[in-house]
Amino acid sequence: MQKKYSYLLGSIMVLSSAIISQGCDSSGDSDDDLIGNWKKSSDFDGNARSEAVTFTIGDYVYLTTGTTDRDRFKDCWEFSLARQYWSQKADLPGVARNSAVGFAINGKGYVGTGYDGISKLNDFWEYDPSTNTWTQKADFAGSGRYDAVGFAAGSKGYISCGFDGNYLKDLYQYDPATNTWAQKASLGGSKRSAAMSFVIDDKAYICSGNNNGNSINDLWVYDAAVDTWTEKRKISNVSDDDFDDDYTIQRSNGVAFVMGDYAFVSSGENSSYISTTWQYDPPSDLWTEKTAFEGSARVGAVAFTLSNRGFLLTGRSGSLSFDNMYEFDPAAEQNDDDN
Repeated sequence: MQKKYSYLLGSIMVLSSAIISQGCDSSGDSDDDLIGNWKKSSDFDGNARSEAVTFTIGDYVYLTTGTTDRDRFKDCWEFSLARQYWSQKADLPGVARNSAVGFAINGKGYVGTGYDGISKLNDFWEYDPSTNTWTQKADFAGSGRYDAVGFAAGSKGYISCGFDGNYLKDLYQYDPATNTWAQKASLGGSKRSAAMSFVIDDKAYICSGNNNGNSINDLWVYDAAVDTWTEKRKISNVSDDDFDDDYTIQRSNGVAFVMGDYAFVSSGENSSYISTTWQYDPPSDLWTEKTAFEGSARVGAVAFTLSNRGFLLTGRSGSLSFDNMYEFDPAAEQNDDDN
């Protein structure tokens, strides 16, 4: 989905967002039947924004870039879970941008691609938290793009999918040891932008996303050791079996994060904003619905995991940008009094 953010002419206005309820997509389960609790956490100290990126190094998470209906950003912030506060770090060099990708490898953070309001970008930067410095690395070898996905598996980084004027599904591998890019096997299935990605046991998953205005109902897993993609079960109700009767997982511009052996997806949009949260179990290739996100329904949020605790923050609803953060406990009963 293109994001040039002419919000006054955009199709989703603040007034319309007021009538979009949390978890507005249909489901066979009510929240009373679901397990999991979202509770308010420490607000992000920087400007409210959407389409930012995060990467995690040790006990810290870093958030940078993003946009509102007026501004784009390149400031960088560090969050300490132990101390429960944000500290501003050195700005990302280069242009301010939104819809970039970020990941971490061997104690360094990496940020690249995105959109600066005029150009689709392919520059690529490394952040060293020990010196609080950024270094420009070899440009991303694919076309300049935004709304791609980025992930790290083993000692390598990867960028796939996105939008460069056309929807994409190519895959490129970055080797920080040699500062080089290599093209790898393209994702199967549809081209897409604004997909979600997560990594479990060094296997990378790409889930759903947008193609020509439609949310895609698939999930693919990538094995970097053999450079192959394998499709998993569809994430909508397409079989004659019972397991997927309530599946409403497909979406674009949502978030994914990993806690323990499970992945979680939440927020995003599929015709309208949605807040449903789903837990994925790789061995069984099955999804379980959890309590819907309890903050305002949103798109363009980010999520991260620290000490096996999952967080969702920032994002937007129409032209309204958010700076709040929520923590998710997938095993707890829902508690309306902690938000």
